[in-house]
Amino acid sequence: MQQKIILKLSPADAADEAIIISNIAKAAAVKITSVSGYLIVKKSIDARGKNVYINLTVNAFINEPDSSNIKKTFSFKNVNPDSKKVIVIGSGPAGIFAALQLLEKGIKPIILERGKDVRARRRDIAKLNKEGIVNPESNYCFGEGGAGTYSDGKLYTRSNKRGDIDRILDLFVNFGAPQNIAYDAHPHIGTNKLPQIIIAMHEKIKSCGGEVLFEKKVIDFKITGSKIDAVTTANGEIFCADAYILATGHSARDIFKLLHFKNILIEAKPFAMGVRIEHPQHLIDSVQYHCATERDINLPPAAYSLVQQVNGKGVFSFCMCPGGIIAPAATDEGQLVVNGWSPSKRNNAFANSGIVVQVEKEDAVASLKTAGIETKEDDPLIFMKFQQMVEEKAYKEGGGNFKAPAQRMQDFVTRKLSETLPVNSYLPGLTSSKLQNVLPGFIYSALAEAFQQFGKKLKGYYTNEAVVVAVESRTSSPVRIPRNAETLQHPQLSNLYPCGEGAGYAGGIVSAAMDGERVAKLIAVTI
Repeated sequence: MQQKIILKLSPADAADEAIIISNIAKAAAVKITSVSGYLIVKKSIDARGKNVYINLTVNAFINEPDSSNIKKTFSFKNVNPDSKKVIVIGSGPAGIFAALQLLEKGIKPIILERGKDVRARRRDIAKLNKEGIVNPESNYCFGEGGAGTYSDGKLYTRSNKRGDIDRILDLFVNFGAPQNIAYDAHPHIGTNKLPQIIIAMHEKIKSCGGEVLFEKKVIDFKITGSKIDAVTTANGEIFCADAYILATGHSARDIFKLLHFKNILIEAKPFAMGVRIEHPQHLIDSVQYHCATERDINLPPAAYSLVQQVNGKGVFSFCMCPGGIIAPAATDEGQLVVNGWSPSKRNNAFANSGIVVQVEKEDAVASLKTAGIETKEDDPLIFMKFQQMVEEKAYKEGGGNFKAPAQRMQDFVTRKLSETLPVNSYLPGLTSSKLQNVLPGFIYSALAEAFQQFGKKLKGYYTNEAVVVAVESRTSSPVRIPRNAETLQHPQLSNLYPCGEGAGYAGGIVSAAMDGERVAKLIAVTI
């Protein structure tokens, strides 16, 4: 029989299979020999007290064969030129998982990706890191797999649709992800491993008769009445299909502008902006695990999650990367954006996290007016223009070549120029700056207060050992592309399906993948 058992173990015991089986036998009141194996269902760290524990929920196999290594299988159908076709614009998680779902329904997906494949994309990212040269079509945001491919591969989500989440994680495992992502409280693949998984997904799509086409930037829609007839790419090719999924990600500003130009309804969407904070990882370990020296080797690098209300605005940590690296995530010359990622082992010497502030329409309007930028309050691109303004300031303050303006944390709060900056992970380099020259006043003051409050919650967090790097501005899409809540179709175009993070309906890899699948399922019963 199978029995669900909850265990609370020391980190060392949780890493020892024999001890886990012994504890299972004790909890189930059976002999050790009766336990043939177990499947971890959930794993989390409890560091609330003086001692750190690992909480394990397992399905134990008692007096029956161990079936813990059996992978879930999926049925992808072969399609042909006569099959129904769907154009998927964008190969991020929303686009890829929509395409896989379409194959399960017997529909041919044709993915049009503006960027390059992962191998060529890696070379463009290296140029950005080392030479300060950005390719607008191939960078941390654009290319095979989308933004998550080279910026961490975090798989946790606030969504409560557990069944859908499990399916997404099972699909990742099916294509080569480690089994532990199915049960870790904060699953993570890592930038070094995710590209091969994305390649495996695309190879499956192609082997079933679907298409994955790179360097196919969509620049126009041909529209007749309430339907899209075709899309045109930058090299002049025209593609037609029965339906069109728009899954272009939160940084595809040209798509937002195109939709607005063609009078296709879009809406301004509030988002969050701030900075990226980097601490020595050992400092975060000591704070979270209550250890004076190095952390237990059986514990992963510690993470944190922080939130604070300051003058009615939410300030919160975003995309926390233990053992991580700060990276330049710009998509255009003259604009500076920073993001963070971790390798699978999370073994870098630093911990970084975005710390961001909610931005509302009145904030964006006031900031743009102060900068002398004309705008209307009903402009659907107002938040995008606000983003661009701050990113341009950050680039100028950094001194060019994607050097980032930075300040030690306590110096930031006291508005003091840092005489030196700590050793850090940001490859293009940091420039000591007064970040009040970059950030709008409401963001700067909210961050300054929040840093001090965070220091009270995590002793040692508020320190000049930490460096503040500007600007973290691509937290989510600044535009929402509306859709019918039931059909998921755009209200003006019945065969256009806005999807994922870029359309404003997701906030990370898993939620975007879930949204892609949801759209594909509805298309399957519509076309």
